[in-house]
Amino acid sequence: MAETSAHDKYEFKKTLEIIRDKHGRGTELVSLYIPADKQISDVTADLREEHSQASNIKSKLTKTNVQGAIDSLLSRLRYLDNVPENGIVYFTGAVDVGANKTNMESYVIHPPEPIVTYKYHCNSDFYLEPLEEMLKEKGTFGLLVMDRREATVGLLTGKKIDSYRRLTSTVPGKQRKGGQSAQRFQSLRLIAIHEFYKRIGDAASEVFLAVEPKHLKGILIGGPSPTKEEFYDGEFFHHELLKKVIGLFDVAYTDESGLHELVNAASEKLTDLELIEQKNIMKGFFKELIAESGRASYGERSVHDNLEINAVETLILSEDLRAEKMSAVCQNCGEQNHKTRMWRPGEHVPDIGACSKCGAVLENIEIKDVVDELSELADKSNAKVHFVSTDFDEGNQLMAAFGGIVAVLRYNTGQ
Repeated sequence: MAETSAHDKYEFKKTLEIIRDKHGRGTELVSLYIPADKQISDVTADLREEHSQASNIKSKLTKTNVQGAIDSLLSRLRYLDNVPENGIVYFTGAVDVGANKTNMESYVIHPPEPIVTYKYHCNSDFYLEPLEEMLKEKGTFGLLVMDRREATVGLLTGKKIDSYRRLTSTVPGKQRKGGQSAQRFQSLRLIAIHEFYKRIGDAASEVFLAVEPKHLKGILIGGPSPTKEEFYDGEFFHHELLKKVIGLFDVAYTDESGLHELVNAASEKLTDLELIEQKNIMKGFFKELIAESGRASYGERSVHDNLEINAVETLILSEDLRAEKMSAVCQNCGEQNHKTRMWRPGEHVPDIGACSKCGAVLENIEIKDVVDELSELADKSNAKVHFVSTDFDEGNQLMAAFGGIVAVLRYNTGQ
């Protein structure tokens, strides 16, 4: 099975955002999930049965729209000889476009992972849950930072670090108060430490066992020595979780910031983890930027120009980048108009605007997707392409400060 490229994953995510925004007036948007082992003849028979059942719909308009969507699917299936190895998904129906109008729209998805279940679904929204599940990072790591005073339990899922539990102890300090023998004081202190470790183990076990076992890839424990070693050797975890511990790491903090410190400290253990890879990619760019080597390029225009002269070594794009380049000759004054519009996922796509010289409405507009254009140029020049999430600080900075487009160059081009 061919591995899905970073650009394919980006396009898949962007397409789902578009489909998610589509709504019907009634239950007339049809979603059809076909796994690889499903016979097309069986699907056709099911759709004909659904077409027949739709004749019972009371609303004439809804009935017409549902049957029209099914007819469209039947027509498409005639040209499908074999179901692809990951299955195939069809979305079609009368989408509400405002002003009391609808438009029949259709989408075909070739999923990056296999479709497991055959499903026909008719509703006012397209059914996306199985595909959205494919976007979720499957690998999760349990995180625990602790000392004898406090502990924080969290999870690293994909690139995102979340804190779930924070505990504080009642362990007395090393200096005993008057009236207690040194031996009794030390005995009470050891009991308090043991009880705190037990509380930590129970809390961590509760959080980590809630993760589906196949998705929990490992557990990282951080803290000062010898505390973390005492905890691990004391087997305060659930026995199944002890098998998942992949390393103990020295960290200075035991609050939420300690979780981030733990992930950084464990980077060698997690070299194949996407978060670490993306952090290193951004670190490489910032290194060139700070060094003023001339090998850091940012902004759509600069990066585009460097790609055209084959000067880009690594193209770095934000997963949240949504941008289009528009060009048009004003029919009124002849002015050449070139504009780029950008938006965030979920935001309203901004209007194209008017002629920059005379203000007339622009016509015959040519629109290019910025990501597609830059990716194609990168492929031609053998530049590496990386998509970076906004779920961590450096990735968020890529989008907020640099518009989601930067590059590391092969040499200083002077641009």
